[in-house]
This record gives sequence, C-alpha cells and structure tokens, in this order.
Amino acid sequence: MQLESCLIQTQEDPQVAKQARGGRSVILNAATTLFYRVGYHGASIRDIAREADITVASIYYHFASKQEILQEIMVALLSEVMQETRAAVLGAGEKPEDQLSAIMRAWVAFHIREQAKATIGATEIRSLDDEGRTKVVALRDEQENLFRAVIQHGADQGRFATPDPVEAARAVVSLGRNIVSWYRPDGPKSPQQFADDYARFAVALVEFVDLN
Repeated sequence: MQLESCLIQTQEDPQVAKQARGGRSVILNAATTLFYRVGYHGASIRDIAREADITVASIYYHFASKQEILQEIMVALLSEVMQETRAAVLGAGEKPEDQLSAIMRAWVAFHIREQAKATIGATEIRSLDDEGRTKVVALRDEQENLFRAVIQHGADQGRFATPDPVEAARAVVSLGRNIVSWYRPDGPKSPQQFADDYARFAVALVEFVDLN
C-alpha cells in the first residue's frame, strides 16, 4: 500500500453532505444519543422522535428507516476521521515516526472528542444490513490502509523494525479505537495528554530505530 495513494482525498458522499442540514442534523444527533445510551436495537423510531422533540412523520420525511439513520451516522463518522487523520499525516513532514505520531494523535483525539459516535462505530457494525456493512467496512479498510501505509513507509526506510507492518497497523488502530470503552472526561489526564501518550505507544509498538 503506497502512502501517496492513501492520502488522496476521496469524493464526499452526497448523503453525508446532507447531515448538516437542519432536520437531518437534529435527528442524527438524537439517534446518536440513544444508540450510545441503549444501543441500536434498544431505540425505536418513536424514541428518536421523542429525543429530538419532533414527530415520527418528520423522521420519515428525511429517512426511510432506522437502518438508514445508523448508516449515515457511521459513514459520516468514518469520513470525518479519515479527513482528520489524512490531514495529520500530510502536515507531519517526511519522517515516518513523525507521521505515525501525528496520525495517532489525531486518531485518539477524535475518539475522545466523538466518544458517542465512535462507540457506535465500534460496536454497531453488527447491526448494519449487508449494503451498509459493505459501505462501512470499505471505509474502515481505507482508514486502516492509511495507518498501514505510514508504517510500511517507515519499515521500508529502516526506521521501523517491526517484522509485520500489517499486524502492527492493526494493533495501532485497535489501541486508539478501544479508548472509547473506558475514557472518562473527569479522569486524571486531558485528551491532549492521552493523545501524546498514545503517539509514543504507537512509535514504540512499531520498534522505532533512531538512525540520527
């Protein structure tokens, strides 16, 4: 996987662009709150309408089903984090260790900031229908491929000694994603401190070799 190809911006899904529009945004925010609190199967369309303080008919004006709402939440989530992690790599310079530190900081910071959405993204893939799962898995693979390309780039330059860049990338991605399962805003560390910690963990995991 070439790093350059992973940094090419993909075209925005037109459905994702609609998320910011009034009624849809209210519905998506309400659904996110409920899916995070009680799970996808624990929330009904009527529950979402009540949370959003709108009618059930208003939801069906914007969305054909609860499944469509879940898919839009997850696609928007993955599109946003891909944009942020790609920008982090592009702004990190040429050194692979700096690129990995930057992408990991962005990855962790996003999961902390968007804990509710990220939890849904991590747990509710099981609730997607076949079409939605195909779309979401493709986006998740695109994200993992960016991590993989950064780590492979470092391995090719002799700066990462890991014998298995593919598994190392999977481990780094999981390390950051799992933070949503236990992070608490009232904990002893700030989001920035966690991001910095995990950037160091990621560089250590790939067995960084200082050639300077």
